[in-house]
Amino acid sequence: QVQLVESGGGSVQSGGSLRLSCAASGGTFSHYAVGWFRQAPGKEREFVAVISWRDGIYTNYADSVKGRFTISRDNAKNTVYLQMNSLKPEDTAVYYCAARAGSYASLLMGEYGNWGQGTQVTVSS
Repeated sequence: QVQLVESGGGSVQSGGSLRLSCAASGGTFSHYAVGWFRQAPGKEREFVAVISWRDGIYTNYADSVKGRFTISRDNAKNTVYLQMNSLKPEDTAVYYCAARAGSYASLLMGEYGNWGQGTQVTVSS
């Protein structure tokens, strides 16, 4: 089992940028696909982005963040990043990273068994 810790959240104005990090320990990180999900107040948790295992050649994004967010990984540092640009107030949420062993880069929360504690992102207009 891999343990995950998110960091990099904060408060920014609309149009600003943040980079979230998801640091892993306790497993062979390159063997895991990693996804980012978010949950806004009063809403269900939703998919944001995913990156495949090993070299991370496959990525996928929610339509709402395409062209603004970029997911990447550095296996040497056991870390996955979410670069968030052109942030909007509707991006305000707690952001979670999650990992699943194997090659399948799922968009579904139920496919992930390892979760971090979340990091708050607040975007003001």
